[in-house]
Amino acid sequence: MRALRPSRTLTPARPAGSLSRRGLLTGGAALGLGAVLTACGSDDSDNSGKASNAGSDGKAWSFKDDRGKTARSDSTPKNIVAFISTAAALHDYGVEVTGVFGPSKPIGGKPNPQAGDLDVDKLTILGEAWGQFNIEKYASLKPDVLISNMFPPPNLWFVPEESSKKIAALAPTIGINGARASLLEPLKRYTDLAASLGADLESEKVRAAKSRFQKAEQRLRKAAKANGGLKVLAMTGDAQQMYVAVPDSYCDLNYFKDLGVEFVEGKKSDEWGFWEFLSWENANKYHADLIMVDNRSSALNEQQLAKKPTWTKLPAVKAGQTVPWSMEERYSYAGYAPVLEQLAAAIEKSKKLKR
Repeated sequence: MRALRPSRTLTPARPAGSLSRRGLLTGGAALGLGAVLTACGSDDSDNSGKASNAGSDGKAWSFKDDRGKTARSDSTPKNIVAFISTAAALHDYGVEVTGVFGPSKPIGGKPNPQAGDLDVDKLTILGEAWGQFNIEKYASLKPDVLISNMFPPPNLWFVPEESSKKIAALAPTIGINGARASLLEPLKRYTDLAASLGADLESEKVRAAKSRFQKAEQRLRKAAKANGGLKVLAMTGDAQQMYVAVPDSYCDLNYFKDLGVEFVEGKKSDEWGFWEFLSWENANKYHADLIMVDNRSSALNEQQLAKKPTWTKLPAVKAGQTVPWSMEERYSYAGYAPVLEQLAAAIEKSKKLKR
């Protein structure tokens, strides 16, 4: 999701003119991408969202996703295919996948931020750009389940709409919501999902990650309170426009607000409501003391942004008060603990700037 905006480009693919919701959300992937996949699921009357874990005894397994659909299997899925950030989150719990889709290759010699601690060289990659999904290769993996995020439901992130029915016919699918909710919700859902797939939630690694997350949470809350009034703006950009996030539409920003961070509130520019689109000439519409910059490979990085005259004149940029925004971070405590620590550190050292 270049930005979480569902257009033909959303944080995944960019349209010829401007970033679409898909491009904004995926930073080159599209938010408006998949159709509702129902071939392998069923609607349930209760909303418990609980899963049954078959384990190694061969008993039936099931998991109810955030579309209200239940994925089922005769035994716990082993051949798992997932969106790259999803795969990274499951890896943090000790659950490994066979194949991935979405941005995963290194950037400038460094690991892709969406890949977390995955060794992508050991995985089958079905496609990296928005709209790329090799169905033949997917089928050859004999998948037991496909898992992805949703921004918002019912579309599965990075699953091409035009081939979604074919993909859904090959294995059950699971979608976890990452929009218009607190970050704590997808974190819990992925914990539940990982447990259903055999993860040991009491392992030292998992417990340590959650403890680190909780300490980081306390640090960010304390930093936000101590530097009250500091205005934070989250953004992404492409050659034509700058996109200011609507905080409540993003689960991480939504959660940071709950911790006391004061955000610039972008106004919804389309029906998806994830961004306010500004021409670069109007990049100074809002005053911000600290700017969070989309770190996805599909978005302009700070070196590219520096070529935009209006960007370099922004008070926060001139003061060096910017911080990477992991807008498509994996939903695990291990993934988000460093994110909270980084934002807390940025707020701690930032100063309120003159308008």
